[in-house]
Amino acid sequence: MNDKTLRDLRRPSTAEPKPGGRPPKITFPCRYPLKVVGDAAEDFAATVCQVVSRHDSEFDGSRLEVVASRNGRFQSVRLTIRATGEEQLKALFVDLKATGRVHMVV
Repeated sequence: MNDKTLRDLRRPSTAEPKPGGRPPKITFPCRYPLKVVGDAAEDFAATVCQVVSRHDSEFDGSRLEVVASRNGRFQSVRLTIRATGEEQLKALFVDLKATGRVHMVV
């Protein structure tokens, strides 16, 4: 392993600081993976796709993955969006929770 490929975590990041003095956590735009968890239902993935499509016009619903929980009570929908900023992500999370069907967004 080449030592120059690893960043020394004891040193501060060289990323440009935000106006508040902290470096940005994420550089936008970027691909942003999400896992949306809710009660298992046939239309849960479609509901998630409708909400996500309102926030990302380039979203491709054919590329999502639906995984059932071990006991079948819950489903997780795994997808990737094109994130353009923190405001977009916050609005997406609020709209997903507003459906009343989403328990958690990771």
